[in-house]
Amino acid sequence: MTKRLFDRDVLAAIRDGKMLAIRAGTAPHRFIGIWAVVVEGRVFVRSWSLKPRSWYRTFLEEPHGAIQVAGQEIAVHAVRTSSERFKDAVDRAYLEKYHTPGSIKYARDLGRAKSRATTTELVPRQER
Repeated sequence: MTKRLFDRDVLAAIRDGKMLAIRAGTAPHRFIGIWAVVVEGRVFVRSWSLKPRSWYRTFLEEPHGAIQVAGQEIAVHAVRTSSERFKDAVDRAYLEKYHTPGSIKYARDLGRAKSRATTTELVPRQER
């Protein structure tokens, strides 16, 4: 089975936007803004904080959620990434995208072991 990919406009909006609105799980709650990067046409996110009620921990228990981008809400499936090659590429992508004086510290932190271990790919999900 081939992995579904986001369309070009959605990828461009995620690549060019500073924040991605995300809701983890299927319980009704608000969208929050997180940093996201696009690597090889795929969308990746990392958690900076591993708090018990974080979006990342919610995805570990229930890998379905949604993002808001390019004027639409898109259902997603969260897939943990084990590939060191992709983790390295995501490290670089965060540093390239979030390089301003106010954000570089956080971009570097996202490349440290704790956050790197949370590397998650967001894949569009077919609604049933």
